[in-house]
Amino acid sequence: MRLRHLEMTLQKLSGFPSPKPALEQYATPAEVAARLLFHAAGEGAIEGQRVLDLGCGTGILACGARLLDAAMVAGIDCDRGALRVARENARSLDIEVALIRGEVGPAFPVRTDSFDTVVMNPPFGAQQRHADRPFIDCAIAAAPVVYGIFNAGSRPFVERYIEGRAGITAAIGGTFTIPRTFAFHRRERMDIPVEILKIERESPC
Repeated sequence: MRLRHLEMTLQKLSGFPSPKPALEQYATPAEVAARLLFHAAGEGAIEGQRVLDLGCGTGILACGARLLDAAMVAGIDCDRGALRVARENARSLDIEVALIRGEVGPAFPVRTDSFDTVVMNPPFGAQQRHADRPFIDCAIAAAPVVYGIFNAGSRPFVERYIEGRAGITAAIGGTFTIPRTFAFHRRERMDIPVEILKIERESPC
């Protein structure tokens, strides 16, 4: 599947019916999701691999990974409503994705090295400072390779946070477009510069 075809397919998927600001439920733009997945696929991290979409929301990354021939894809999220939409999105594409309701944190329901690759769009921390830290921790425990979407300029922080456990081996720039979603949004849309960071674990956890 070509990059543009993947992007167009992901654009058709449903987003959050009632997004929750506390969970920073912003739909991952199809362009950014496709770029992350296509880059990971080009490095052999998707096709034939066990892929986890961490904090999967409505499943755009999980569905995209399955379309790119991942051997098995699972998505984990704490929100039942989002998981229902993710299930419907997978069904609309006639693909199979395992969806699990679970918390990202100390009670994370995934054993170390259960997956080959993690893909994720963690919270940026707009509502809760350092909200992305549990995602980083769980991601590098679940798989040796992680591809995540972060605010542009986050790389130094992430590098310091994972020092001694993992390292950033690639970074790709992009733009995360957020349409007006919540009452406190004053603009019709915001274009937020982001970085897709590839994180590789240095040693087994």
